[in-house]
Amino acid sequence: MKNKFLCTKLATAMGLLLTGTSVFADGTRFEDFKPLANSSDVTIDEAMPITLGNPNFIQRSIADRATQLADGKPNTGNWDMITTNETGRQNERFLFTVFETGQAGVQRHDLATGQTETVWISPAAGDHRSFDASFWTPWGTLITAEESWSTAAAGSTSPYGRLFELKNPLDAPGIIGPITADSNNGADFVHQNVIPRTSHEGIQFDKAGNLYFIDELNGGSVYKYTSAASLEDVKEGTADYFAAGTTYVLRVGDGNTPNATGEYEWVPFTDANGLGLPGALTITDTNGVISVDARNTTELPAFKGTDYQRPEDLQIQTVHGREFLYMTTTTTHEVYRLDLQANSISVFANRDSIDLATGMPVGSGLANPDNLAIDHDGNIYIIEDRNGGVDDDIWFAKDLNKDGDLNDEGEGLARWASNGTPGSEFTGLYFDPQDKRRAWVNIQHPASGNDRTIEITIADGKNAK
Repeated sequence: MKNKFLCTKLATAMGLLLTGTSVFADGTRFEDFKPLANSSDVTIDEAMPITLGNPNFIQRSIADRATQLADGKPNTGNWDMITTNETGRQNERFLFTVFETGQAGVQRHDLATGQTETVWISPAAGDHRSFDASFWTPWGTLITAEESWSTAAAGSTSPYGRLFELKNPLDAPGIIGPITADSNNGADFVHQNVIPRTSHEGIQFDKAGNLYFIDELNGGSVYKYTSAASLEDVKEGTADYFAAGTTYVLRVGDGNTPNATGEYEWVPFTDANGLGLPGALTITDTNGVISVDARNTTELPAFKGTDYQRPEDLQIQTVHGREFLYMTTTTTHEVYRLDLQANSISVFANRDSIDLATGMPVGSGLANPDNLAIDHDGNIYIIEDRNGGVDDDIWFAKDLNKDGDLNDEGEGLARWASNGTPGSEFTGLYFDPQDKRRAWVNIQHPASGNDRTIEITIADGKNAK
């Protein structure tokens, strides 16, 4: 009887694993779900807009733009990427997001009190445009950047394409009432001009302190900035990460084959101080600021970078101590993987990947991959830029052996969540670095105008922190 009972328990456990229900000792994970067969229909309640693949995944609206405006807090909407204060005092008490509008800004949400504040905002429409990135630095500041630049053979003079550092993200005071020239006085917000101009979105740091960024363009490239200062000195406060450094562009072969894979090299186009090398395009923008133009420089033969089609977000994954950088390309519906140690790039996911709900290639079910996210177990999530209430989904990439492709048996893509808010898209999915059962995602630019931050938790009653 005892052996028969054990066999029955084992069979039951195996069945639960196959259906996506967790039997791990520390409870349900975000990877434990049943793939959704279809996208969500239009939601009735915008505070509960997401269809999720596990009934134990609980969603809750924790911030919305209408409440901010009713409280007299300036908020231009289009909430984009999300991060927390991942290090330092009160770490993970605050969520940060940014406004991807013509009057861009930075928002801070207090997870302890539920209060949301705008802590920096462009003094006037057009002064700062389309903040997209929201990233916590290894030394405890917040960086964002403008997703706006222009193509010009001789170099653009646009005032945008800048990367900014908010040096006091926890202490910058909330802004109330009409925006004035004094509204941002308490915020230490700096244009870090050593980073060449481009149309920014994804930003990532590797463990050595290199900063990776992209140019969000059909024909955009991938870049790396290496600070002249050591990351240890920056963390100790004895050096400025952005005081000086070299920027490189990724090149496969001679750089003239778009969407190329294989071995790559990093081609410098600035010197160690961040000044353009001879032949690089140094521009003076309409505000009189002198900068290096990344996009237009890396179209020149001497600095030619490999073109990808609307590269957008980036995400670092570490597997057995090795780091891999993932990149979405929206136009070609692909996700690439860069092996940062072997200096090679390959396709990770595309429309040939298997849809785990059907066993067939995902095809047009995957479209416009935009953002990326990673959970505690190193799983990659792909967030689409599509229409809420029609076909806007988050896909889970099931790479069982973490070998960087989805071609092995049992691997592929699974629709993890679907957005039902009309006129909107998912943005900024971010998994809590400390709590395995908490994540956040923004519902951006809904037809109602009421952007939201949705918290997703797992209600299985077990603590996985």
